[in-house]
Amino acid sequence: MRAHASALRFAIYAFAASALFGSIAKATNGYLMDGYGVKSLGVAGIGVALPQDALAAASNPAGTALIGNRFDIGVTLFAPEYNADIVGNGFGANGHYGGSTKKFLIPELGYSHGFSDLLSAGVSLYGNGGMTTEYRQNPFSAFGAQGRAGVNLSQLFVTPSLAWTPTANQALGLALNVAYQRFSAEGLNIFSSSSVAPADLTNRGTDTSTGVGAKLGWTGQIFGALSGGVSWSSKIKASKFKDYSGLFADGGSFDIPETFGIGLSYKVAPGLTLAADGQRIQYGAVRAIANPLSNLFAGNPLGSANGPGFGWRNISVLKLGAVYHLDEALTVRAGYSHSGQPIPADQTFFNILAPGVITDHVAVGATYKVTRRGELSFAYTYAVKQTVRGSGSIPANFAGGNANIDLSENIFSVAYGWKF
Repeated sequence: MRAHASALRFAIYAFAASALFGSIAKATNGYLMDGYGVKSLGVAGIGVALPQDALAAASNPAGTALIGNRFDIGVTLFAPEYNADIVGNGFGANGHYGGSTKKFLIPELGYSHGFSDLLSAGVSLYGNGGMTTEYRQNPFSAFGAQGRAGVNLSQLFVTPSLAWTPTANQALGLALNVAYQRFSAEGLNIFSSSSVAPADLTNRGTDTSTGVGAKLGWTGQIFGALSGGVSWSSKIKASKFKDYSGLFADGGSFDIPETFGIGLSYKVAPGLTLAADGQRIQYGAVRAIANPLSNLFAGNPLGSANGPGFGWRNISVLKLGAVYHLDEALTVRAGYSHSGQPIPADQTFFNILAPGVITDHVAVGATYKVTRRGELSFAYTYAVKQTVRGSGSIPANFAGGNANIDLSENIFSVAYGWKF
C-alpha cells in the first residue's frame, strides 16, 4: 500500500502542475467532455451504468462501488481544427479566418478503494471541459480590433466519492464536484464601448474561479443481464472572473451547468456488453453562456446583470456503445454519440470565439492486460466536422452579414491501470 500511496501522491502533483500551467480540456458536447476515463472514451463517453475504471465517479458516483480497488492514470492528446468565415459584411470583414492548430494534453487520474462489502470510496481528477481559440488574423479587425483574438477557458474537477451497496446488485453514490476554472481573452477591444467595465473586458491575462457542487447516482441490476443507472450533477455557482467583469454577464459570473444522465447496459453474451447513455446539459440556465447577443441592443451592456453571452441552448446527448472481451488479455470497445446543437444560426458572430458546434463522435478503444494486475488502455475519438452557417448573425450595428463557424477534433487517449 505504501508504493500505491507514493504513486498516487506523485500523480496528483503532476496533475496539479498541468492544471496550473496548461489547458485542461476542450470542447466536445458544447464545451463539456464527451466522457471521462480512457475506457469510457472508447465507448463514446458511456459510463452511467457501465463503470470500468477509477474515473467512474465522474459519470456516476455509484460506480465507485463496482470497480474494486484500483488506480488509473492517463492522458489525452486533443487536436482541434476550427475556422470562421464572414460573408456579406458591409465593413469589409469578409474572409476566411483559420484557427490555431495547437494540440493539448489532458491528464486524468482516479483511485478507488472498497472498505467493506457495503462501503467504497474514491477520488477522480479530470478535465471537465473548456474552449480554446486563437486567431492570429483577428476576425474583428475590420471593426477596429487589434492584435490576435481568442479565449481560453479550462476546467479542472476533483471529485471525491462515496458509494454504498445496500444489496449485492444495487449501489448508491454521493460525490462532491470541486471545480477550478481558468479564463483569458484577447483582441476584443471593439466591444469596450458596450461594456459596463471596459477595463476588465479583454487582454487581462489569466483569471481563476472556483466552486463546489454535488453529484448523486444509482446503478444496479434491473433484471437478468440488464443493468441501469441514473446520475445528477448540480449547477455549480462559481466565484466570478473579476478581471473579466466587463465581459461576462453579472460582473464576470461563469457558473458550471447542471447535468442529468441515464444509462443502460446489457450483457448479450458472456463476452459482449451493449450499453447506452442519455445526457442532458443545462447550458440555458447559465447567463454568461445562454444570453443572446441581442441583449446588448436591448439596453444590457456586456458585464451587466442580463448582459449578452453566447446564446447557447440546452442540449441532449445520446451515446451507444459495445464492449467485447476477446480473451482474458484483450478487450475492445466502440461507440457513437450524437448531441443537439447548442449554437443557433443567429448566434454565430460572437461564437467565432467559442465554436462548440460538434454534434457527432465516433470512438474505438482497447485494453490489454500487461500483467496479472496491470492493464494498458487506448482510445481514439473522431469528433466529426460540423459547420453552423449563420442566419442574420452579424447585427446591423456591425454592418450585417453572417459568420459561418466549423470545428472538428481528433482525440487520442492512453491510460494505465493497477488493480490491488
